[in-house]
Amino acid sequence: MLILKPNCERCDADLPPESIEAMICTYECTFCSDCVEGPLEGVCPNCDGNFVRRPIRPAKMLAKHPASQERVVNLLSSEDTA
Repeated sequence: MLILKPNCERCDADLPPESIEAMICTYECTFCSDCVEGPLEGVCPNCDGNFVRRPIRPAKMLAKHPASQERVVNLLSSEDTA
């Protein structure tokens, strides 16, 4: 089951579970579409993988399996692509 991280690991933008701006790689590194399409150029800075849009968990299932509230910011992602 996806963790559904609450923020972009590069710019710390909020990415709530229903966000269509959330992008993930195969390891579920999470970035906003602005960072993915801009500075990251579609390549995950953590694993060199590609990104796909993060699926949206239906509200009924979100109540049963809530999204993570732990924010992750990868300072290397920000420094390497600034």
